[in-house]
Amino acid sequence: MKIPKHILPVIIISQFCCTSLWFAGNGIIADLVKAFDLNSGALGHLTSAVQFGFIIGTLFFALLTIADRFAPSKVFFISAVLGSFFNLGLIFDNQTLFTLLSLRFLTGFFLAGIYPVGMKIATDYYNKGLGKSLGFLVGALVLGTALPHLLKDILEPYSWKSVLICTSSLAVFGGVLILLLVPNGPFRKAAIKIDLRICFTVFKQQQFKKAAFGYFGHMWELYAFWAFVPVLLRIYSDIHNNTTFNIPLLAFLIIGIGSLSCVFGGYISEKISSKKVAFYSLLFSGICCLLFPFLVMQTSETVFIIFLIFWGMVVISDSPQFSTLVAQNTKAREKGTALTIVNSIGFAITIISIQLLTYLFSNFNSYWVFTILAIGPIFGLISLKSNTTHLNN
Repeated sequence: MKIPKHILPVIIISQFCCTSLWFAGNGIIADLVKAFDLNSGALGHLTSAVQFGFIIGTLFFALLTIADRFAPSKVFFISAVLGSFFNLGLIFDNQTLFTLLSLRFLTGFFLAGIYPVGMKIATDYYNKGLGKSLGFLVGALVLGTALPHLLKDILEPYSWKSVLICTSSLAVFGGVLILLLVPNGPFRKAAIKIDLRICFTVFKQQQFKKAAFGYFGHMWELYAFWAFVPVLLRIYSDIHNNTTFNIPLLAFLIIGIGSLSCVFGGYISEKISSKKVAFYSLLFSGICCLLFPFLVMQTSETVFIIFLIFWGMVVISDSPQFSTLVAQNTKAREKGTALTIVNSIGFAITIISIQLLTYLFSNFNSYWVFTILAIGPIFGLISLKSNTTHLNN
């Protein structure tokens, strides 16, 4: 069956626009701290609030099998509109930490109807070459996640609220695109009723289980690294007094470059398999976690930036391949729920790593604490290695 050429570009653009909601708070964290008199731990708390909202949202979507029972494009659109609404709520004055956390939580909740549902839509259209298709899709997520940092740099002469207005507007636009231009895909098989057992029975399949566990290791590192990229740059500047970085622009570059590695990894997966791309990405990102304390001490800021850019590439390039492995080892009627529950558990893990890193850095103020991020890649490598002969290519 021939797929219309516009389908994948529309999904990619919509995913990019809508996932800009994710780090909208991170992009303006310094302004939020100043405007609402927040403490130094606000970055970790606000990031975790989005992650927690996403977890609860994905559990809600998974347990009710929403992405499998209803038209995914409509679910995507409604989630984009509601996510935009709560993201925009940050612009109002007289906020407290509680209201800010609540708004970020609700934004994260409706991101659960965007990111995994977007992947579900892609799997409904693309059976062959799924690794490449999801490479483009996760690449769009990466760029969308990095976008608030770039907007902060571009809109510096204006109020920080303009970053929120832009991201919310983009998300609504992305939702409308999906609704109008992407109908149900040819490989979609709708579930007829709620089946709560799916969230548990999928893990009885060994291939699925190993792919999911590899993904969980990947997630331990990913969002903690993304959340702390501005902090890593500040650490280097503090150690080397003569160094001055444009942190918003560099943060966008370091995070955003991962979009290219996702796309490149998608093409490579068709040559050497999704499993191998995921394995080597985890290996290199784990090495980066361990090398950071040594690289931050060397005096060449060029070498340090190149190191962070490389880390930004390998930390995400395995993500679409893990999603591919999960989807390939799931029944057609269960794909939406399976992808969503794996996302839910994965993002629960990110809260633990982000909060642990926030606590350790706040209390010990040592750059060595970032080596704990290597725990995730090590766990993921063990999971993949223990099943190398069984995971689908």
